[in-house]
Amino acid sequence: MPPPMSGLPSRPMDDIDSTWAYLQQGITRIMMNLQEGLDLQTYMGIYTAVHNFCTSQKAAGFTLTTAAVGAAQRGAHLVGEDLYRKLSDYLTEHLTALVQQSKTHTDEALLQFYIREWQRYTDAAKYIHHLFRYLNRHWVKREMDEGKKNVYDVYTLHLVRWRDVLFAQVSEKVMDAVLKLVERQRLGETIEHSQIKAVVDSFVSLGLDEGDSSKTTLEVYRYHFERPFLEATRQFYQKESKQFVAENSVVEYMKKAEARLREEEERVKLYLHPDIAIPLKKACNEVLIADHQNLLREEFQVLLDNDREEDMARMYNLLSRISDGLDPLRAKFETHVRNAGLAAVAKVASDAEKLEPKTYVDALLEVHTQYSGLVKRAFNDEPEFTRSLDNACREFVNRNEVCKAGSNKSPELLAKYTDVLLRKSGTGVEDAELESTLAQVMTVFKYIEDKDVFQKFYSRMLARRLVHSNSSSDDAEMSMISKLKEACGFEYTNKLQRMFQDMQISKDLNNGYKEHLSAVGVKGLDSTFSILGTGFWPLTPPNTSFNPPEEVNADCERFARFYKNKHEGRKLTWLWQLCKGEVKTNYIRNAKMPYIFQVSAYQMAILLLFNEKDRNTYEEIASSTALNAEALDPSLGILLKAKVLLLEGGGGKVGPGAVFALNYDFKNKKFRVNLNVGMKSETKQEEAETNKTIEEDRKLLLQSAIVRIMKARKRMKHQQLVSETINQIKSRFMPKVADIKKCIEILLDKEYLERLDDDDIGYLA
Repeated sequence: MPPPMSGLPSRPMDDIDSTWAYLQQGITRIMMNLQEGLDLQTYMGIYTAVHNFCTSQKAAGFTLTTAAVGAAQRGAHLVGEDLYRKLSDYLTEHLTALVQQSKTHTDEALLQFYIREWQRYTDAAKYIHHLFRYLNRHWVKREMDEGKKNVYDVYTLHLVRWRDVLFAQVSEKVMDAVLKLVERQRLGETIEHSQIKAVVDSFVSLGLDEGDSSKTTLEVYRYHFERPFLEATRQFYQKESKQFVAENSVVEYMKKAEARLREEEERVKLYLHPDIAIPLKKACNEVLIADHQNLLREEFQVLLDNDREEDMARMYNLLSRISDGLDPLRAKFETHVRNAGLAAVAKVASDAEKLEPKTYVDALLEVHTQYSGLVKRAFNDEPEFTRSLDNACREFVNRNEVCKAGSNKSPELLAKYTDVLLRKSGTGVEDAELESTLAQVMTVFKYIEDKDVFQKFYSRMLARRLVHSNSSSDDAEMSMISKLKEACGFEYTNKLQRMFQDMQISKDLNNGYKEHLSAVGVKGLDSTFSILGTGFWPLTPPNTSFNPPEEVNADCERFARFYKNKHEGRKLTWLWQLCKGEVKTNYIRNAKMPYIFQVSAYQMAILLLFNEKDRNTYEEIASSTALNAEALDPSLGILLKAKVLLLEGGGGKVGPGAVFALNYDFKNKKFRVNLNVGMKSETKQEEAETNKTIEEDRKLLLQSAIVRIMKARKRMKHQQLVSETINQIKSRFMPKVADIKKCIEILLDKEYLERLDDDDIGYLA
């Protein structure tokens, strides 16, 4: 502990010099040897000297009149100002000496000198600030309240002097030393980063708000530290990246850039001010990524072609850091996915006519699954990349090798694949697996433009599954309808749901009919009847007349009477082409047990004729059944192919002059033989009919949309009407402009619309 200072001056009011001489001893001791401590006597001596000096007029015992108060206050001002100026001059002198000392140091030694002196100086400033509390509370406060400039509390005065005297002289050299230290760290050396943190804290502390000394700003730090630091960072990475790219692959450069970006983020956490984080990130992104973006993008196609997922993720993460960095990648990705989809379809579509629906849909799904996984894993599920994927999938699903003949092929094959999934089969697909596969079907469905085509084919196939009780499960059927409803709305699935309702109503009706037969004591055939609403089922009456077998006809008439009693005024139209049944055989020689033939109503009528005689001519069969050749010939053809009947005469062909004989030596591995199988010609005819109804329905849809629009708008330009119609219809199918124009002409002819001046169309109520 150093010895106490000499005593207080006896009359501080009269002698500023002797008072300051005493104070200076204490201030110098604090400035130079604070680490050795300050005894209580010295501390109290300095504090008292400042107090006495600032209150010297009151201490003199003046009694002030009101008129003398102003003069007395001015005197107090002058006394406080002298002391303040003495302290300021002392700090200037002290710091000027430090500037001279700093000239003997360079680089890291200068850094150490600056940090050491800054720490010693600010510690002393806090101490002196406390000793001059009275000056702060009175003279300084009054001056600041009166708006005087360049007057600060004592601690802030220390900082201002440091900034204006020493910092102004050495800041550039200190910053150079900092930048050299950082560069050494970037080159792999281990440095004492606490030194840089101390410099940063110093620069931040010197940001004083001239308008309010109690506040700080970052202006000094930003100008003297952040600005040169960012510039040095740019220069370092410009040089390094240019050299690295010249000597290494693009992928290796991306790894290097990633590492450098991580390092800079860590640097902010370790010793830089948080304020630099955003501009530093921007500077690094500019020199490490933006300056080399074209090189990176050129490599993207190579990575796509070789499925380099990890490297694509790396490129995505880098280019996502710069403005518009990913746009060219998205465009390349979209083109690549579209080409991949087209190639996958071309691979399986050597013969579009024989193409299996499952093969086609699997080819589409494989491409989608591959690249949706890539979007998820490498591109962070980014919405814009997802949009590019969707655009590409929409293209190759609707416009590919198979769709060359017409865009109807994709929805048709998808509907057929769904039919295969939902039909009863021997594969025994688990419910969970079926649900997953239906979800994949919906993935393809999402991209189908002509959703009305899918609806038509799906509706026909659902009708067949329901009529023939051929669905794998009602739950699966309802699940699929629910998915379609979610995708396209209630109107899209309304008829499908009504079909299910009809089947349930029919079930209840059959139970009632059986109870009725039992009650009246009539034993009919073991029949089941389905009542299908004309407006909801995509079924047409048979295209041939038909005389059903007598037993069947009697049973049908009984049911018709029962139904009409329950529902007066309704008309039943029998769809014989969809009726089926079973006949038991008792004629086959050497059969271990009777065969049961599963047949259509037409085949049943033909076979029952052979109960009367073993041979029947073509003409006899046609006359008895009343079937036209279009319905009769395929039915006979299947019976011949299965060798249930044998052909005699007629030149070996089904037709006039042919004779059909019962085959008593019929053999089959199964005892239940299904003869009710569709012919290819029937399938083609049905497809043709479906496509025809699609075209007709489209015309009606377009016309109703046009009328709806015009009813709301009353008057529109022709081109506007076309555009608005496309917008309203495109969720169902993509209409052609020529078709819309035709529909407008039809509505003009029907006088729903009228032509007005200036190419306008008007609505006629």
